[in-house]
Amino acid sequence: MKQFVVIGCGRFGSSVAKTLYDLGHEVLAIDLDEEKVQEISDSVTCAVQADVTDEKVLAELGIRNFDVVIVSIGSNYQASIMATLIAKDLGVKKVIVKAHDELHGKVLSKIGADRIIFPERDMGVRVAHNLVSSNILDFIELSPDYSILEIAALDKWSNRTLKELRLPTKYGINVMAIKRGDDINVSPYADDIILEGDVLVVIGSTKDIEKLEQSVGE
Repeated sequence: MKQFVVIGCGRFGSSVAKTLYDLGHEVLAIDLDEEKVQEISDSVTCAVQADVTDEKVLAELGIRNFDVVIVSIGSNYQASIMATLIAKDLGVKKVIVKAHDELHGKVLSKIGADRIIFPERDMGVRVAHNLVSSNILDFIELSPDYSILEIAALDKWSNRTLKELRLPTKYGINVMAIKRGDDINVSPYADDIILEGDVLVVIGSTKDIEKLEQSVGE
């Protein structure tokens, strides 16, 4: 179990906080808006109304003792930047920040944010990849060069082993896992058989993933 702080309880922040709590982690949610704090109080470990631009307040809340701080403040750039700076100054191990645009992201990067998320841009990318084919269920860009793809097994893959499909040779991708209903087969063997309805989690270079998508979309 990990301990998380979520600063900013708008739609994105509250969704992250509730999901982490549902997964069994401790979550401290912080927002300046008392109404938002009340709304999320039953869905996290603890919810506090506080000014996150006040270093003394965040220090008293003990955020330095948490594993991860997620800054998901709405349109207030200054508050987002200040909360990030304070979290880093207090010694938080990992600070993840929601950015509104590229300029905001550059500033966050310069002040030490460990990871920057662009929710709108990233969701747009995922939707676009999903539209390529109904078989493509999800897309996660790990870096400009590598991505992970969730793909529903094609009809022509059914009842064949991974060895027979030769996906690394044909597409340059590697199968990380096979999802079958509620079961997940992590690091499957070459002799594992793909069945109808299976979902493959694959990793590959951006170029190879694009080649697979083009093939699937045809």
